[in-house]
Amino acid sequence: MPQHSVLLVDDDPKIAKLLRSYFEKEDFSVLTAHDGATALQLYRDKKPDILVLDLMLPGVSGLDVCRQIRKDSDTPILMLTARDEETDRLIGLELGADDYVSKPFSPREVVARVKAILRRARKTTEKTEPFRVGKFTVDTAGYSVSADGIALDLTPTEYKIFELLASRPGQVFTRFQMVEQVQGVAFEGYERTIDAHVKNLRRKIDDNPKDPRIIQTVYGVGYKFSGDAHA
Repeated sequence: MPQHSVLLVDDDPKIAKLLRSYFEKEDFSVLTAHDGATALQLYRDKKPDILVLDLMLPGVSGLDVCRQIRKDSDTPILMLTARDEETDRLIGLELGADDYVSKPFSPREVVARVKAILRRARKTTEKTEPFRVGKFTVDTAGYSVSADGIALDLTPTEYKIFELLASRPGQVFTRFQMVEQVQGVAFEGYERTIDAHVKNLRRKIDDNPKDPRIIQTVYGVGYKFSGDAHA
């Protein structure tokens, strides 16, 4: 039986067919859709393990598909974007997409990125017991974070960033270090990707994300988990 299921969403049938062949060679169960409305219906009916989602779709856009899914699910999403669509790419990351690949791309790279995302989504750390930092409890086995006993709705990528920073309060991590820990590999645009995920995290953990106290920026370097989280 296939180990994972993937929903490929692209309005170009040739691209969808090409990607399908590569994923099937890697023992994936593959669903395909060529527009946003069909993608949402297939997602709700079949509950795939991951989506590979083109942003440029007829009717319901890829951004709208991402927005709808993130309302009630943390299913991983890999975006496909044109090289000059930086704004849409950043919006997609802010909506909760886990990663992106720019067109033109190598099908092997897309499959490799999907495998890396799925590994991150299911992987647990060596710690078997939850650990606390300030008001936060990080359950490394359950892959979850709660604040004062209330569970936070984090995507897998947001969780990995939070766990990395919270496990070493006060230590400054460069964006390169963070992307290696979270994504497994550095790639073009990784700094913007990390910044977008941190921005999302701040909305979920800070009372005032515009003046963040918990995850602080160390200008010219990266980020750190602040001692203010212990207050």
